[in-house]
Amino acid sequence: MEPILLSETNGAVARLTLNTPKRLNVLSDAMLAALHGALREIAQDAKIRAVIIAAEGPAFCAGHDLREMTAERSADDGGHAAFQDLFTRCSALMSFIPEMPQPVIAQVQGVATAAGCQLVAACDLAVASSEARFGVNGVDI
Repeated sequence: MEPILLSETNGAVARLTLNTPKRLNVLSDAMLAALHGALREIAQDAKIRAVIIAAEGPAFCAGHDLREMTAERSADDGGHAAFQDLFTRCSALMSFIPEMPQPVIAQVQGVATAAGCQLVAACDLAVASSEARFGVNGVDI
């Protein structure tokens, strides 16, 4: 099974690649944890001078994992606690990115919507291909 987040370092540049293209690189619980963990580790490495966040497949990131969110609706509180936890963890990641000692660059090759667009916006710089599309659409689940 492929890792959900690929990490490589080339000289002073770290590259993190979202690697769930069949799921449009959604920010699942596992992806949020992997991305935040990798960025925290990179932030501690003085040899790393820049970070690139990229993605495999046709989408950069389609936002939160709606399947995971919908599944939480069956909880006694209708998912309230799970959603609060998700948004707290996502906000922590998005706040951490601009605080990193290294500049973080989003390399956007496809669609970046909802929290995926927020991920791009949290970065210091975005480089977008002509195929990139951005949207802050949301859904009420």
